[in-house]
Amino acid sequence: MTEPAIEDLLREFAPQVLGALVRRHGRFEDCEDAVQEAVLAATVQWPAEGVPASPRAWLTTVASRRLVDQVRSEQARRVREVAVSAETPPEVPDTDDTLLLLFLCCHPALTPASQTALTLRAVGGLTTAEIARAFLVPEVTMAARISRAKQRIRQAGSSFPPPDGPDRLGVVLHVLYLIFNEGYTASSGDRLHRADLAREAIRLTRLVHARLPDDSEVTGLLALMLLTDARRDTRTTSSGDLVPLDEQDRTCWHRPQIGEGMTLAKASLAGPALGPYQLQAAIAATHADAPTAAETDWRQIHALYLILERIAPNPMVTLNRAIALAEIDGPAAGLTLLATLDADDRMAGHHRLLSVRAHLLERSGDRTAAHDCYRRAAKATASLAEQRHLESRARRLRQAGPA
Repeated sequence: MTEPAIEDLLREFAPQVLGALVRRHGRFEDCEDAVQEAVLAATVQWPAEGVPASPRAWLTTVASRRLVDQVRSEQARRVREVAVSAETPPEVPDTDDTLLLLFLCCHPALTPASQTALTLRAVGGLTTAEIARAFLVPEVTMAARISRAKQRIRQAGSSFPPPDGPDRLGVVLHVLYLIFNEGYTASSGDRLHRADLAREAIRLTRLVHARLPDDSEVTGLLALMLLTDARRDTRTTSSGDLVPLDEQDRTCWHRPQIGEGMTLAKASLAGPALGPYQLQAAIAATHADAPTAAETDWRQIHALYLILERIAPNPMVTLNRAIALAEIDGPAAGLTLLATLDADDRMAGHHRLLSVRAHLLERSGDRTAAHDCYRRAAKATASLAEQRHLESRARRLRQAGPA
């Protein structure tokens, strides 16, 4: 078996083994260290000796032995040493505890940033260095963040929560949504898209959906991710420049992914109540259903944003509704709605608000004001791809001169 194939196996089984050990022993931090040692041993032995018949059983046995060795080395915990050391390695569980591990990483005692980092580390299998690069912070900073998160979970008892608890499920879905958004449109750096983060968010959401297939919000979130990610190959040029949605080559959108997303989006709307992920999936499905940008059903999109604004008020929802409203009633109507966000501290100087305002001002014929907004938006974003796009828009208006 090739090394990439071995890496895929380890990424699949490591969270399962970690979940089994945490369920049996608690001690999240020690269990994770033991699993990492087992994974390291596998990367050395399996390419040379061959992959064992039961990779998960092999990893479970090796990790359990490493855990026992760790406990034996703790002189201050002799009583617990005796209890754990006397245990035989656990049998390979029939169930996959990865989902429960995901819920544990999204413990409410943690900040959203820590929940995201710990999820990517323990469940996603990314290294601390990879996570640090994704969020553009030093590795030592990310290591400290993950370490603090594990300490808080240990203080909370490292207990598994119920997988269908609505409060914890909401946190889990929000963390997966954040991971996907950072992967789909990186908040900073020279790349618009972080494919590894987007893929990992989709993989983990599929896992949640497999265990909770009747939850409409889980279904809606998976649909939203698939429909959105289906556009990824058309979002940038070969040189990495951003391509707006209305200029993308829709024939190059990933049709099988869109088909799956459309089916899931329809299924999610059959639930007894509407949630924000279902509505966002319906909006993404409306975009995906349009053969061309000109054929987009903006009235349907605006109506969905109105509902979303009512059940989950958020300035970004209002901003997106302004875009849809401008397509229906003209740029002046969109600009009027955008003006309602000026008093919101969360949007002060936000590059998205500035860039949308610039676009609508350009459409309305006010090139001077649009040029100013494009330049301010470019300075406000840390994404180099977005900066280049906004600066090119500003240059085009300057070259065209006043209207």
